[in-house]
Amino acid sequence: MMFQIGSTRSDAVAAPAIRGWRSEMLNLEGAVVVITGASSGVGQATAEAFARRGSKLVLAARDAAALHEVARTCRKLGAEVLVAPTDVTNADAVKDLARKAMSFGRIDVWFSNVGVGAVGRFEETPIEAHEQVIRTNLIGHLNDAHAAIPIFRKQGHGTFINMISLGGFASAPFAAAYSASKFGLRGFSEALRAELAEERDIHICDVYPTFLDTPGVVHGANYTGRRLSVPPPVYNARRAARAILRLAERPRNKLTVGLVSDLTRLAHFVAPETTTRLMARMTARYLSRAPRAATSHGNLFRPPAVAGGIDGGLRSPRRVPIAATAAVCVVGLAVAALVLGRQGAPARRGHSGVARLFRRT
Repeated sequence: MMFQIGSTRSDAVAAPAIRGWRSEMLNLEGAVVVITGASSGVGQATAEAFARRGSKLVLAARDAAALHEVARTCRKLGAEVLVAPTDVTNADAVKDLARKAMSFGRIDVWFSNVGVGAVGRFEETPIEAHEQVIRTNLIGHLNDAHAAIPIFRKQGHGTFINMISLGGFASAPFAAAYSASKFGLRGFSEALRAELAEERDIHICDVYPTFLDTPGVVHGANYTGRRLSVPPPVYNARRAARAILRLAERPRNKLTVGLVSDLTRLAHFVAPETTTRLMARMTARYLSRAPRAATSHGNLFRPPAVAGGIDGGLRSPRRVPIAATAAVCVVGLAVAALVLGRQGAPARRGHSGVARLFRRT
């Protein structure tokens, strides 16, 4: 994110032929699904998507009123729903959430979807804001997993899905704590996945979406003094929800959502320093021209005062072709910088992995 700031069976399944994939699809009808960060955006969209498939839902977030609204919608769609207001930065509260979820007898899927952001120059952003971003985006997910994994081990199966974002492999200038939290979350997932390698029916899945049309930008902490937005193309949050359902049915280690996510990942792999500098320049240029706005803690320390919903009103279809071209240009510039650098100088640190990759292929 550049400017932003988001089987009902209890028996063991046969070992998958490829690690990271379940050999048989999970039947979502009757599956017990826990969703944190369920009060708006992707969390709400995912809750509604699972409800349409007949799953039993346990919805968690800080905002009890918003959760009950989401629950009402899901019940109208035919789902059985348990509402559990929870602050995931509190480990004891998350353990209590897991205990409540077990009133259904098991937990098949836990979607760890919490996330906040704080945008601003590093030194101009209050340190307590940086700390809260890390506490929510990293420690919150650790708390979720710490509550879920023992249950998964005991019952012999379970899928834990982490919402990470493209910020997990491409740093976001002017959102330093956000970048730190997402890089850390990716590392956490990789480490946990390795620990659970012998548990063939326990899966740790990561979702890396590009920019999504959710209320997160409007509600996020803003210390820039400028109005925040995100560059197009901006995807419907329901698209991410569909991807999450696919992971729940047939888990895999990683899943990107949106072309820009793939292109950014490629650019950062090929030329990380060039890509990050380009992102910093683009962000600084935007902030120098954006309309002025008051600084705000946003939803960092308390839920937003206004209703969230799924959509943030950020999509602008007319600008998508321009944005797609821009994304390709970023990759092209990164590749060109790498090639020119190799012609005129020894490879810099961070680029040698590309040569090794090509040698292997």
